Amino acid sequence: MRQNPARRAALLDAAIEVLAREGSRGLTFRAVDTEANVPAGTASNYFANRDELINQIGARIYERLRPTDEQFAQARRGSPDRGKLADLMRELVQRMADFPSGYLALIELRLEATRRPALRQVLTTMVRSDLADNVDFHRASGNPGDATTVNLLYLALNWLILDRLTLPGVFSGEETDALIVAAVDRLASEID
Repeated sequence: MRQNPARRAALLDAAIEVLAREGSRGLTFRAVDTEANVPAGTASNYFANRDELINQIGARIYERLRPTDEQFAQARRGSPDRGKLADLMRELVQRMADFPSGYLALIELRLEATRRPALRQVLTTMVRSDLADNVDFHRASGNPGDATTVNLLYLALNWLILDRLTLPGVFSGEETDALIVAAVDRLASEID
């Protein structure tokens, strides 16, 4: 297998676009090669089989969705309160909206995981780790709420993001913002 990290990342990025646009059935090595604008057979030189490609897509999505160091630093600034927590949740929803193909590909991977135990394990491990990191960050930041608050915000905002990307007419931008604020207010109010 080839080891050029930049080429591997470009192929995974192309696979994300194909998966988001065409679904799991459309994710082929040929489609990835075409999307990446590389010679035919390139993807198969980097991934032993389709399962390996699928299992690595999730990690690449999380890598690209992870906040930058500046975003982490910004999240630590200011006083920890519900307003600040709402701002963090707005930023999260916007980050997902800014990479719609990544989020939609992740949804496709979750559906595929119902049929692929190895993928289910990879995604379960990644999501559990991400949630644990979010809880740790939340606690360290001093924002209101506890682990349950973080988990409930995760559940609520995931569906809000899905609606925003797949059915953008369900909630306007103003309604989305109001729902984020309401979720934070209601979920963190018991802890304040």
